[in-house]
Amino acid sequence: MTDLANQKINPVITKKKNNRLKGPQSLSPAAYYSLIIFLTLLSLACVVPLLLVIMTSLTDEASLTVYGYQFIPQKFSLYAYNYLLNDFDKIARGYGISIFVTIVGTVSSLLLTSLFAYPVSRSDFPYRNLFAFIVFFTMLFNGGLVPWYLIYVNAGLKDTIFALILPSLIIPFNLIIMRTFFANTIPPALVESAKIDGASEWRIYAQIIMPLSLPVLATVGLFQMLIYWNDWYTSLIFISSENLVNVQYLLYRVINNINYLTSGFANQQAIDGALKTLPAQTVRMAMAVVGIGPIIIVYPFISKYFVKGLTVGSVKG
Repeated sequence: MTDLANQKINPVITKKKNNRLKGPQSLSPAAYYSLIIFLTLLSLACVVPLLLVIMTSLTDEASLTVYGYQFIPQKFSLYAYNYLLNDFDKIARGYGISIFVTIVGTVSSLLLTSLFAYPVSRSDFPYRNLFAFIVFFTMLFNGGLVPWYLIYVNAGLKDTIFALILPSLIIPFNLIIMRTFFANTIPPALVESAKIDGASEWRIYAQIIMPLSLPVLATVGLFQMLIYWNDWYTSLIFISSENLVNVQYLLYRVINNINYLTSGFANQQAIDGALKTLPAQTVRMAMAVVGIGPIIIVYPFISKYFVKGLTVGSVKG
């Protein structure tokens, strides 16, 4: 009734309000369309290079040398992918290692990070500041490469699958996001009510906190998934067995070998023989497409949780 009365009393103001677009921020049309244009250009800046990489991987090497990089190749060719299939066993094994490390590492990381972040987010936990300081201190200072390497070697983790999982189990930045989400989203009264009903701390964590935390779990899970999937440096440091080489480190070695052959330091006769059959540019792009494939497939399934989990978990902190 109050709104109807205001509309009758102030028809000019009501007309101006109707000209504004509906939405959380009630943006004016000019601001709304400017934002749409900006986001469109930003999206194109992300998508266009990816499209160019895919089309280059499908281009004939000789055509690429003559005409350069094009979105519509002068001559399509799958030779780069056929060249990679010559090492199908290595690529399949690398994929298997990457998928195993990514799944096991992401699940373990979410479990440990949430188990750490939830108590630290509780105001009734007496040592929350001490544990928070221990984690946040590592964001600013770390022991460096040599102590890191010596600890893992002395622990017997060198050349094992655990060396690829353990270093990224708890990332301080992700822990901050999760702790802030718990502190701002989970009302203390909910926990108190569960306690009054007789629920234990483990039951509260598993049956109340976790189901309410799907957005932040999806967000941190995506971050962890990208960290594990794109990690080639840990393999470079700790892995020497061919059976434990992941696909990203395999990509790194292929690119390094191609750079070596084209650098002029290798034997010239060997270079001439190898370069005759080596699609140097297109095979780089084909390996990039092979490397990013699974992440592009997974992302749409968790994107609906991504924005909510990231904004609630970081901005309000």
